[in-house]
Amino acid sequence: MQADVRTDARPTRGRVVMLVDNGVHGDSRVQKAARSAAEAGWEVILVGILKGAATEETWRIGDAEVRLIRVPRRIPHPVTYRRALLRRPLAYKPGPESKRKLNKLKARRDDLNFRLSEIKVARSKGGPRWAELAGKARLAAPYFVNKAMFQWVKLRSAELKRLQARQQDPNAWFDRAALRFWQGLHGDRAWRRLDPELWDFELAFAPVVDELQPDLIHAHDFRMLGVGARAVMRARAGGRDVKLVWDAHEFVPGIIGRPTNLRWLPAQIAYVREHAPYADAVITVSSTLADLLRETHDLPEQPAVVLNAPPAALTPEQRALPVPDIRALCGIDAATPLLVYCGGINPSRGVDIMIRGLTRLPDAHVALVSVHPNGKVPIMYELEKLAAELGVADRVHLLPYVPHWQVSAFVAPADLGVIPIHHKPNHELALITKFFEYAHGRLPMVVSDVKTMAEATQATGQGEVFRAEDLDDYLRAVRAVLADPQGYRSAYDRPGVLDQWTWEAQAGVMDEVYTRLLPEHPKAQTSSGTAPAVPAQRSAVPVR
Repeated sequence: MQADVRTDARPTRGRVVMLVDNGVHGDSRVQKAARSAAEAGWEVILVGILKGAATEETWRIGDAEVRLIRVPRRIPHPVTYRRALLRRPLAYKPGPESKRKLNKLKARRDDLNFRLSEIKVARSKGGPRWAELAGKARLAAPYFVNKAMFQWVKLRSAELKRLQARQQDPNAWFDRAALRFWQGLHGDRAWRRLDPELWDFELAFAPVVDELQPDLIHAHDFRMLGVGARAVMRARAGGRDVKLVWDAHEFVPGIIGRPTNLRWLPAQIAYVREHAPYADAVITVSSTLADLLRETHDLPEQPAVVLNAPPAALTPEQRALPVPDIRALCGIDAATPLLVYCGGINPSRGVDIMIRGLTRLPDAHVALVSVHPNGKVPIMYELEKLAAELGVADRVHLLPYVPHWQVSAFVAPADLGVIPIHHKPNHELALITKFFEYAHGRLPMVVSDVKTMAEATQATGQGEVFRAEDLDDYLRAVRAVLADPQGYRSAYDRPGVLDQWTWEAQAGVMDEVYTRLLPEHPKAQTSSGTAPAVPAQRSAVPVR
C-alpha cells in the first residue's frame, strides 16, 4: 500500500474524494458540494475530466482541490468495429481502411494524369505522333484498372455506410435480438457487452482514486457510481474501510436514450442496477426521486435530499466579482418587459416557445443566458434563424453564462423567469436549479406543467403554470404575470419560503450523511461567523 500523502496541511476530519464525469466548470452542484464539504472540515479532492484543448489540470474551489484527468477512449463500442459479414459481406471493416484506399487511388489517378499531361505537352512542342500514341497506349491499362478499382472501393465504402446506418437503426431486428440475448444471458452484467465504453472511466479514474486513499468517496451521478463502487471494494480488500456516497442527479431509466444506439440506455440502466447496492448512502435532488430510487434499487434506507439551491451567502472572492447588468447587455431600459431563461438548450427544454411568443408580445424581449465559454451550440443558431424568420431577432438576446453564485443577482432585474421544459420522465421529478435561482432573484415564474415544479409554483403562488408546448396557454401565463408582477413577488416575503431553498441548508444534510458514515472521525466545528448574504451583492443591481 502506498503512503498516505495528504494534500492539505490543515487538520481535517478525513479525506473525501469526489468523482464527476465532466470538467467541473459548468457543474454548480459539484462545485458547491466540494466547497461546502471543505468548509465543514473535510479534506476534499474533486476529480473530474480534462476535455478538448483545456490545459488547466488543477485549481481550488475554496479549500477543495480540483484535479482533472484525461479519459482516453480505450474500449470503443462494438458497433464501431463490428464488420457483420452476414449482413453486408462487401462492406469494409469499420475504420480508416476505406478512406485510405480511396485516397491512394486518387493519388494514383493524379499521377496518371500528370504523365498524360507530359505526353500532350511533348506533342504540342512538335514531338512525333507515334510517340504520343505509344505513350497513351502504355497508360491505358493502368488508367482502366485504376478507374475500375476506384468504383470497387466506392461500392464497398457505400456498403459500409449502409451497414453503419442499419446498425444505428433502433428498429433493426438483428440488434434488438442481440440486445435481448445479452440481457437474458448476463442480466445486469450485460452492460459490459452493450456499452464497454463505460470501462474507459474505470481505467482512467481507478489508479487516481487508489493513490488518493480516501476515507469516503462521493460519486456524482451514475457513471461515477461504478467507479466508486469498485474503488471501495479494492480498498476494503486491502484492509481500509472506505465509504461510498452515491449522489444521484437524475433517474437513469428516465434519461432520453441515443436514437442511433439502441444498446446505450439499457447498458446505463444495468450499470446502475449492478453498482447501486454498493453505496453506503444515497443522496439525491428531490423527495420524489428519493422515493423512486429506493423502490427501484430496493435501498435499505431513504435517500437524503440535497436540493441544488443557490448559496445564501457569498465568499469574499465571489463578492469581489461585479455582477453584469442583464438589461445593459440586452440594450434595453428598465421599462421594457424582459423574460429570462437560464441554462442549457436542447429541444426538450422548450425554449422555442419563448421566441414564438414574441410575435404576440410586441414590447417584450427574451434573454437566454445559455452561451457556454466554448461558444454557441448548433441549436442556438437554429433559434436565431427562427427569430429572424419571425421578425423578432432584435428582441432575442443570447447571453453568456455567469458564475453560478451570480445567477440570481444577474437575472433579478428581469420581469419574469421562464422554465418551458417538455414532459420527460426526469423533468417531472425535481425542482431544477434555475427554479431556485429565479426564486432567490425574487423573480415571478412561468413554468410548464411538469409535476414537481408545477406543484411547487402553485403552492407558493410565485408564478403561473401553463400546459407544456401550448403557445396560447404560455401567453396567458406570461400576460398574467406581467399584469401583476409584485403580486407574485410577494410570495417570497412569506417566512421560510426562501430559507428552505438555500445551499447552506443542503450542505448541512450532506455533512450529516458524511458524519453518520464516519462516526469515528472528528465532528464539525461550529462556525462563529457567516459571510454577507446575497442581497448585499445585489445592491448595485436595480430590481423592478
